[in-house]
Amino acid sequence: MPKKFIEKYMPKPESLQNHKHLKMFGKLLHNPNLWSLNRRSAPKAFAIGLFVAWIPMPFQMVLSAALAIIFNCNLPVAVALVWITNPITMPFMFYAAYMLGAKLLNHPPQEFAFEASWRWIEASISTIGPPFLLGCMVLGIVFAIIGYFTIHNMWKYSILFKWRARK
Repeated sequence: MPKKFIEKYMPKPESLQNHKHLKMFGKLLHNPNLWSLNRRSAPKAFAIGLFVAWIPMPFQMVLSAALAIIFNCNLPVAVALVWITNPITMPFMFYAAYMLGAKLLNHPPQEFAFEASWRWIEASISTIGPPFLLGCMVLGIVFAIIGYFTIHNMWKYSILFKWRARK
């Protein structure tokens, strides 16, 4: 069943309630619905986490937690999934987003060399920024939809298999 698998890797409520960046949500984090894992909350949490993972911004965990609170879904799953975007996967994901955005906008892909500086970001935001951001949004939406329906169907089929096993 997906519930047991997900719960095995899910962070504990105390660790997220005491996280320095998530303390700003205060009493909102004490809502028991944010910590329950069921067939309604898990697919929404996967969709939120996968969508936010594609947003190129710092503190993705905070945005993911805010969306989990707004949509009343499992907060640990939504927050944990943003770590799909990490220093190892980020270059590949964001390059794919840029290439997709360039293809959608009919822009020829431009050569660029990344520099970790504010000056480079300001200079490239007008050239590679629009295709990159469009690609991130499209891939975020696509992966959110895929994640939602995958978890929803996994949950549905695991319940069906349990019912059949009982008969």
